[in-house]
Amino acid sequence: MIPENEISYPDVKQSWGIAGISILAMLILSPITIVLDRLIDKEFAVLVYYLLAMGITFWFAHTNRKKNMQIATYDFDPASLKITVFASVAVIAIQIGVVSPIVNAIPIPEFMEQIFIEFGKRKGIFSAIAIVLAAPILEELVFRGIILDGLLKKYSPLKSILVSSMLFGLVHLNPWQFIAAFVIGILLAWTYYKTRKLTLCILIHFVNNLFAFMAIYFSDIESWLNKSLTEVYGGLFSFILIVLSSITTAIVCIYVLRSEFKKREFA
Repeated sequence: MIPENEISYPDVKQSWGIAGISILAMLILSPITIVLDRLIDKEFAVLVYYLLAMGITFWFAHTNRKKNMQIATYDFDPASLKITVFASVAVIAIQIGVVSPIVNAIPIPEFMEQIFIEFGKRKGIFSAIAIVLAAPILEELVFRGIILDGLLKKYSPLKSILVSSMLFGLVHLNPWQFIAAFVIGILLAWTYYKTRKLTLCILIHFVNNLFAFMAIYFSDIESWLNKSLTEVYGGLFSFILIVLSSITTAIVCIYVLRSEFKKREFA
């Protein structure tokens, strides 16, 4: 932690403010999609909406960071191939073995099912750009590059990781995505704390979102929502095998990453 008289940005209160700006921007700009739907492709309209909402959030946070700390740059140096591969495998294993079972255990009301079904029908290039490219870059800049980076300068690593991950989950605006974003956010935050490499976090986020997008692309989401995860995974035995294998894989990957982080002494 830094001395009390040294300036850091953001603190916890300011981090809530950044998350609030993100949510407010999404709510205020949501009518844009209605207007653009009538003028251009629906998926392109959503991409424009997302870029505006998260772009405003990043501009607000970046401007204040620069003003308060006179820092306008981010660490985009690449990590080693070994770290990148194990981190990528870890995030997929966590999605399959941890996130999916938890999310699937929470009942989804009918109106949310319709929202997820509509979302799942968007499988075009503009949706891919929004989910697989834009989201990892903009969200990592905001939540790891600015929020977590600032919190780590003022608070303990545990508090910084939990606060930044919780806020990352909250801006997804529903319990199901909150859980996924919070759990994956912890992995991303821990990785950033250990390496301070934003590029690595972007790559992990990219792999996570690409995996999710491909799962949607090659499946019928409406059919998925009407099945239990046990059925989706091919029966009880397959479910247990897949979950246990995924958790074991995640643990092994995290152990290897921890060893690599110690060896290389990033932070």
